Amino acid sequence: MTAQAKLDKGEARCPDAPSTQEIIAKDSVAAPSWVRCESYEFLGDEDIPTDRYYDPEFEKKEYENLWTRTWQFACREEHIPDVGDYYVYDIGRKSFLITRVAENEIRAYYNACLHRGTKLRASGTDGCAHEFKCPFHGWTWNLDGSLQFAQNGWDFPHVKAEEFELPQAKVQVLAGFVFINMDHNAPPMEQYLGNEFMSHLNAWKLEDRYIHCHVSKVIPANWKLTMEAFMEAYHVIETHPQVAPSNADANSQYDVFGEHVDRFISPLGVVSPHLAGEITEQDILDQFTLGDSGALGDTERKLGEGESARQAMANMFRKMFEEAANADLSHISDSELLDCFSYTVFPNLFLFAGVSLPMIYRFRPVPGDLRKCLYEVFFLRPLPKDGERPDPAECVHLEEHQSFTEAEGMDEGFGVILDQDTENLLLQQQGVEASAKPGITLGNYQEIRVRHFEQTVEKYVYGN
Repeated sequence: MTAQAKLDKGEARCPDAPSTQEIIAKDSVAAPSWVRCESYEFLGDEDIPTDRYYDPEFEKKEYENLWTRTWQFACREEHIPDVGDYYVYDIGRKSFLITRVAENEIRAYYNACLHRGTKLRASGTDGCAHEFKCPFHGWTWNLDGSLQFAQNGWDFPHVKAEEFELPQAKVQVLAGFVFINMDHNAPPMEQYLGNEFMSHLNAWKLEDRYIHCHVSKVIPANWKLTMEAFMEAYHVIETHPQVAPSNADANSQYDVFGEHVDRFISPLGVVSPHLAGEITEQDILDQFTLGDSGALGDTERKLGEGESARQAMANMFRKMFEEAANADLSHISDSELLDCFSYTVFPNLFLFAGVSLPMIYRFRPVPGDLRKCLYEVFFLRPLPKDGERPDPAECVHLEEHQSFTEAEGMDEGFGVILDQDTENLLLQQQGVEASAKPGITLGNYQEIRVRHFEQTVEKYVYGN
């Protein structure tokens, strides 16, 4: 503690443990530049006020100033591959018809009839259409958003077709993701995300993956609290003790890339510093938990003489993921195969760029209840070698009482981890409201993503 106290704020790192970059530098297949970069900055150490997690006025400002001005992941391109395909995306009380109107054009229409406001398509639906007809009175719009038909048009001489086109949000497609923004003055996503992160995103080729599993569940906590539960590895030793033998939690790396992106890299296949000297290399290999381990099947895993668990895992993953996905991974580094790369794309998207944890998380507030949010987990797999894109998996909706292990397609071990993460959240929501202390206190390094996220929330909420 004394040695650490002599350091400037933000300089402290896990003592007597190798850094993430030192671990990765020893790999047999070298990591690319996006893995080997570092971009931490000290952002202050003041408490974060807790009322933002339960104050209706703060929630109102979020809807007015944050959700209306940020780029949000609405769907994947494979959800709407053909002209006429649509996918309904809701954020709060807003609803959008994400529609492919031409081979290379996607639009996001506000999902409401301009006659008396009925939704043109129900929330949570998708499909294919050649027009959008209101189920109440039959008013109809063409795919291009133009008004096709007004029932008993003789009674609406004041309705001008050119003034009744379906309003749109701004749309941009990146890496196979369809993003929308309600602010037509919003900067393009390349500017919003920044050059550094764009170079990472372009390297991943996520457009060449498909949704293998999609699970959603309502969590009894504010959307920001829920997101923040996944922003650090600081909780691993207490919340996920079963993964600590193969997870370098306390020496994970944290980075900030501009205003809207941050990340951590958590190396796998190495023991937690909390358990140093207590775990053998064979123990590490035996006890690892993988997000998509269902792709690996059952296999006996024994280390050779002098072989490290991390190297054995890299060799095994490369061979078995190639076979399971029918994909060529010879160009993928050991780190990309093994490690957890968790990126937050503001406001509500997590991207995991690795192969063994090939995930997306999305978080959305539940309208009318700021103490609940909708949490979604998507697992991506590489496209098969033949290039044939499988249909995206249907979403499995879990009830609040259900375990993530019950979701079809979910790896059981990883489902347990998600249960552990989310079981903390009701107590945290209740605790921040019960506490005599009006703020949460954050570590300068391991919880920098939480601080970075909340600072950006403030900038939008208060109109900065």
